[in-house]
Amino acid sequence: MNEFTLTTPAVLFPAVSLILLAYTNRFLAISNLIRSLKDKYDESGEKHLLEQLKNLRRRILLIRNMQFLGVLSLLMCVISMYFIFESRPVTARFIFGIALVSLIMSLVLSMREIHLSIVALNLELKDIEEQLKEKKSVFRKIQELDI
Repeated sequence: MNEFTLTTPAVLFPAVSLILLAYTNRFLAISNLIRSLKDKYDESGEKHLLEQLKNLRRRILLIRNMQFLGVLSLLMCVISMYFIFESRPVTARFIFGIALVSLIMSLVLSMREIHLSIVALNLELKDIEEQLKEKKSVFRKIQELDI
């Protein structure tokens, strides 16, 4: 059987810490974006902003769950280390397994959040493209009048 020591769960500490930092940064960026979009919606009442806000709500919920699972993973690593310290390796391995599953679930949610981020960017690109088409159409009409 493989050696299961205190260092085994400790290996996840730096990885989970960096992941949680990245999640927190995403959360803060989205929070700022939500505030600015809300202000923009209050001023203009543009319908496409509502789509963006719905998307951001889903992303915030995903990030909350990603953070929860990341913290749970870290907590399970610490508890696993405690059971190793208490010479209960079977319990320690089981709890470490929970830590790994929590981390996997957190990463899967992260992939989903990235997908929603791409959807949001595509909405913005679509809006920009529509504005450009409208400007080109107006420019053509002006050119036709000048002829």
